Amino acid sequence: MARIGILVVAYNAESTLESVLERIPPDIMAKVEEIFVFDDASHDRTYEVGKAYQKQIAREKLSIFRNPVNLMYGGNQRRGYQYAIERGLDIVVLLHGDGQYAPEVMQDLLTPLETGKADMVMGSRMLIKGAALRGNMPMYKYVGNKILTWLENRLIGANFSEFHSGYRAYSVHALKTLPLDSLTSNWHFDTQIILEFFKRGYLVKEVPIPTYYGDEICHVNGIPYALNCIRETLKFALLHRWRMNAALPLASRSKK
Repeated sequence: MARIGILVVAYNAESTLESVLERIPPDIMAKVEEIFVFDDASHDRTYEVGKAYQKQIAREKLSIFRNPVNLMYGGNQRRGYQYAIERGLDIVVLLHGDGQYAPEVMQDLLTPLETGKADMVMGSRMLIKGAALRGNMPMYKYVGNKILTWLENRLIGANFSEFHSGYRAYSVHALKTLPLDSLTSNWHFDTQIILEFFKRGYLVKEVPIPTYYGDEICHVNGIPYALNCIRETLKFALLHRWRMNAALPLASRSKK
């Protein structure tokens, strides 16, 4: 049986963290080995809320950590994945502490990994037509997501419905092969992870997830984020093309 962990990344999530943890289904709670919350040096009481919840009955699987300094979104994930590797887990699920992603559908992300049909599973808000907008995704984010995903797909020859969901599950064995320390601490860490899995030929599967936009605060600056994603994807595409050309016999290259 796979050893499963849930990484909850949290920043200024004092009003939502407890609810997110409560919403993890009982059958998931029963089989996971550990839920580890990494509070990224929040300015509010996120850590204290987590510790208070941990003291409640039957919370022995819950661990609460607070980074002494803010590691940023990518850095906080990296710390969580390193922890999962250190713990010898087989699967780790990435869940956000702000309530934007539904813990109720976590099994949909886990099943392909548990059955050996994927090395990475991405929850997509775009697989079901119109679902993202019905979930109150702002139109500018919807359009930006679609355009950016289309461009990234064209650059690397993929066909993902969405590059930009933060609800994911990974094979820890696969994560161990990635150069995590060399990846960004910024928001486009998620895009770099996709590219690293794609580069290594790992099986990546998408599953539909519900979309929810409420009162959570978005900390992402959209334009720099988009430019960083495009830069990383273009760099990957050019390097991949160069490697392919370098692997060709000289006679084959001369025919182009």
